[in-house]
Amino acid sequence: MSYDRSPQPQSVSINFVSRLLTMISGSVMLVALLVAVGIWRSGGRFFEGLRMMVQPPPPTQEVDIRSVVVRQIQSASELTTAVFTMEAVVPAKSDRTLGGYVVGRTNLLYIAHGEVRAGVDLSELTSADVQVMADGVRITLPPPRILDSKIDVDRSSVYDYDRGFLGLGPDNAPVLQDFAQEEALSKIMDSACAEGILQEANARAEQLVGQLLATAGYANYRVLTQPPTVEACPVN
Repeated sequence: MSYDRSPQPQSVSINFVSRLLTMISGSVMLVALLVAVGIWRSGGRFFEGLRMMVQPPPPTQEVDIRSVVVRQIQSASELTTAVFTMEAVVPAKSDRTLGGYVVGRTNLLYIAHGEVRAGVDLSELTSADVQVMADGVRITLPPPRILDSKIDVDRSSVYDYDRGFLGLGPDNAPVLQDFAQEEALSKIMDSACAEGILQEANARAEQLVGQLLATAGYANYRVLTQPPTVEACPVN
């Protein structure tokens, strides 16, 4: 009589599962041992290393140098680079008529102190005005223009006010004074333009913006200016 002593399928499966569990347990213990040794030797750096392995690296940041330059220069806003001051003496008159004839005249003499400021409006600067080259940065400034013009009323005054013979001239000093101020400001503006205030503003703007760039850390730069427009100063 003979017996079949070959292992049964169920016994083979049990043995395989047992060996697999043993291998897994051993691997877990080995990993735990390595973690413990890593913590003991490197402390917090070990967890930092694990975090860097798990987390993806941060995305690369790209900076538009042109936009940075524009923001740095625009912080100066309106850059006044030339100031023109002048004293103007302006006469004004007003007649009283009767039947088409002048029966009385009022004369006013006004002494005005005025000021005109010129420069470049840096808020108009855009990224298209900035060129980044291998050897540095080139910037084209907006055209210069008149930024402000005014009469200093505290320093200005009516020098003479005369209503003529028997005071028959119209008593309208406020109207004549307003007219004299407008005429004085127009005269001061014309004189400022004739003296080349916009050209002076251009030259100084080039220097000042260059200083701004140097202070911001730009070693190589070039500042270009544009000629003033006809509308900015009709006299030019």
